[in-house]
Amino acid sequence: MVPVYNAGTYLDRCAPSLLGQTLGRDAYEVIYVDDGSTDDSPERLARLASRHPHVRVITQENSGWPGRPRNVGVRAARGEYVQFVDQDDELMPEALQRLYDLAVRNDSDIVLGKVTGTMQGPSSVFKHTVDQCTAADAPLFETLTPHKMFRREFLLSHGIEFPEGRVRLEDQVFMARAYVRAKRVSILGDYPCYVWNRREDGGNTSAGATLPETYYAHLRTVVDAIKEGTDPGPLQDHLLRRSYRVELLRPVSEPRILQRTGDHLRRYFETVRRMALDAYPPGVRDGLPAITRLRGKLLEDGNLDSLLELARRVRQIKPEVTVEDVHWHKGRLLITTRTGMIRPDGEPLTLVDHHGRLLLDPDLLAGIKGAENWEAPHPFAYAHGELLVHDTTRDEWWFPPGDLAPRTEPLGDGRHRVVLAGRSTLDPETLRGNTPMLPGTHLVWSYAQLLGVGRRSRLANPARPHIPATVSGTPPRLVAPAWTTRDAQLRAAVAPPGSATIAKRVLLHATSSPRVRTTARDTLNHLPPGVRRRMRAVLRGVDPWAGGAGGSGGAGGSVGS
Repeated sequence: MVPVYNAGTYLDRCAPSLLGQTLGRDAYEVIYVDDGSTDDSPERLARLASRHPHVRVITQENSGWPGRPRNVGVRAARGEYVQFVDQDDELMPEALQRLYDLAVRNDSDIVLGKVTGTMQGPSSVFKHTVDQCTAADAPLFETLTPHKMFRREFLLSHGIEFPEGRVRLEDQVFMARAYVRAKRVSILGDYPCYVWNRREDGGNTSAGATLPETYYAHLRTVVDAIKEGTDPGPLQDHLLRRSYRVELLRPVSEPRILQRTGDHLRRYFETVRRMALDAYPPGVRDGLPAITRLRGKLLEDGNLDSLLELARRVRQIKPEVTVEDVHWHKGRLLITTRTGMIRPDGEPLTLVDHHGRLLLDPDLLAGIKGAENWEAPHPFAYAHGELLVHDTTRDEWWFPPGDLAPRTEPLGDGRHRVVLAGRSTLDPETLRGNTPMLPGTHLVWSYAQLLGVGRRSRLANPARPHIPATVSGTPPRLVAPAWTTRDAQLRAAVAPPGSATIAKRVLLHATSSPRVRTTARDTLNHLPPGVRRRMRAVLRGVDPWAGGAGGSGGAGGSVGS
């Protein structure tokens, strides 16, 4: 179901992905609801409908927002399930088939499909496929866009509709109402289903500034939707924490609070403070990690200057990621890491044991009014971490399984540090949703959330220890781990099938050594330009990081760079 308004040529990008689904055109229909377009969109839609029997077009007067077109489309649909798609986005070829199969197998009310594209960063919601879950036991509220598959009868029987008219956060209102009522939700994490595109002209629907009073009045509607579907208590508090820490605290956290000044800043501060006091039960803030909970307390107490200073200091906190070991074992790359946080002065972010109470780092909070002796009774609250693998050729993110777990380490004098430590397993044959990694360059990143500070960083090792290449799968493919020249970031280059010849393996083994690569680069740079170009052309044939299958080899430091 696609709401349309002045889509123009974006329809040409979206339509082919909808028309050619492997589900089969006899099994689904494409419904476009044109919301009073004034460009040539109606003519484009008419041509699509005339050429494709499974396309229907509904026209209506302009309502100004996608809510009403979507509601009209749901009521007009004839299928068992409905999938929402925006006019400038795309579906992957097998999306509907895979989503529908998962829905039928589990009798699901909602199915979430993995999202990729220029509007979507990595999301651990799609770390792996989940047959059945609910908002009580899965982080569903971390994805609040409506680009999902819904049982049509579920929406109709519960009266779940989008707000109509120019309503900000209409997607969140809809999703909040759906999540709290869904008995079975499934997550498809092993296949990219939805491509969420950023428009080149910046014209994505709902873009544009809004007044803080207006925006947070709409956020209150989201909060009310959660409250209407849940009883007061731990579950309701848990579901409300996402909007509290993301939307409510955003104006009083870095970088936003440091970008606004004067009356503009105070207007946002007063608006969100009123909402924090009026709309959220105390249990919402109390369940948050130490630094986030401190922000909420300073906000509710009216300490704007303290919030500013806290933001200046927290902005400079950096992750310290140590790669303790990387080696192959039975065809899998085992990566052992340890991550902690570093204060602006370069010292570890700590907890201090004060007469049996754990206090948040006094050096970090020194001089901040209202933050004195701030307790961290639950040092592992929301603490988690993972490795991420970025397929740069396709802009897809994958999550190798791991056992990273938080723990405290004593530093002496009653000081302790919270770290995440453990081993992750990168299996070339199963990383991509239980299917092999595709040819190209794959960069490895680390993410850690500790004490309310979340950071994503390159998984780097300045020592650049040598990791041999290996052959994986049938037909055989070369998988070559190495460290980028510029940032010492771990990457894995996957060559196309059939490229694992003995000659290439020998040369790759030699050139993957940092010392050999550096020497070769220095030698090439002293050759005459003509000879240098010919040598680089030869080396590109064996170096998977330099163009071709390697995709974005520019930052990787190939032999010829």
